[in-house]
Amino acid sequence: MTRDEALQLMHEHTQSPSLRQHMLAVEAAMRAYAEQRGEDPETWGMVGLLHDFDYEKFPNHEHSPTDGHPAWGVRLLREKGVPEPLCRAILGHGTYTGVPRDTLMAQTLFAVDELCGFLVACALVRPSKSFADLAVSSVKKKLKDKGFARGVNRDEVHQGAAELGVALDEHIAFVIQALRPAEGALGLGAQAPAV
Repeated sequence: MTRDEALQLMHEHTQSPSLRQHMLAVEAAMRAYAEQRGEDPETWGMVGLLHDFDYEKFPNHEHSPTDGHPAWGVRLLREKGVPEPLCRAILGHGTYTGVPRDTLMAQTLFAVDELCGFLVACALVRPSKSFADLAVSSVKKKLKDKGFARGVNRDEVHQGAAELGVALDEHIAFVIQALRPAEGALGLGAQAPAV
C-alpha cells in the first residue's frame, strides 16, 4: 500500500477533521522516530497514518479485543495485503487487544499516540496556535492539569515513554520537534483557524 492509498483509505473511513489531524500528527512523529532509529519512515509513517482509521465508525467503547477498533481496521488492512508487523503494531496500540508491543515500531506507535493528541491540544490553546513556541515545561504543567484535554490518558503518555526507554522530557521534546514541520498539514500555526 502506498501513502496515497493509505491516505485515501483514512479519508474514506474518517470524516472528523480532528481525527484526521491526529492521524497525520502520529504519522509525522512515527516518521521522525523511524529516521532517528534507522528504520523505514514510509513503513512507520503508514502505521501512524492508519492506526485510528476505523475509530470513527467502530469506536469500541467496550474495549473488545476482537470487535471494533482496531480489530475491524486490521482485518481490512490484512485483506489489502498490509504486512503483519504493521497490523500487529496497530493492534498493540490498543492496550485491551492483548497484542504485545514486541517491536520497536509497535512501542513507538503506543508512545506517540496519546502524546500527539496532547501536544496538538497544547498548541491549540497557545496564542500562536503553533508548536514553534511550545516548551516541554508547559506541556508537563498541562499534563498535571486533569481538566485539560481530559480524553488523553496520562498514564499511557508516561507508560509509552517508559516502554521506549526514553525520559519523558526527551520524548516530549522529540515529538514537538517532529510535529513542527507538519504544522501546516495539521492546520496549525499560520494555518490555524481563528477561534
